[in-house]
Amino acid sequence: YAEAVAARPDALVATGRSNDPNQVNNALCFPFLFRGALDVRATAIDDAMKLAAARAIADLARMSVPDAVLDAYGLPSLAFGPEYLIPKALDRRLLWHVAPAVARAAEASGLARNPLTDVGHYVRSLRRLVG
Repeated sequence: YAEAVAARPDALVATGRSNDPNQVNNALCFPFLFRGALDVRATAIDDAMKLAAARAIADLARMSVPDAVLDAYGLPSLAFGPEYLIPKALDRRLLWHVAPAVARAAEASGLARNPLTDVGHYVRSLRRLVG
């Protein structure tokens, strides 16, 4: 990471390493992608559901980072920018941002056998799981 940034200060750099900024980690997506799909009893996972997960993760990176995430990583602050393009893996908000996006995408694709009747209730129930 350091060498890449030194070589190209204008580059946006991501890595698989947890000790560098912008860790690309499947823990950001897969648990919540599957959670959303399973909660609506989706018959498959399609590209629209994967894109919904990616967009929800990207949206989350633009939001203010809660103190719990900063404390977990021993950081004084984080804000969207070159060193924070991807949320941290321990950000509990991933659950209630990604899973509902995937569930709604499954519904839109006609893959949900058990569509959500109340997205707000679903989000609140997910929050209670980690709160």
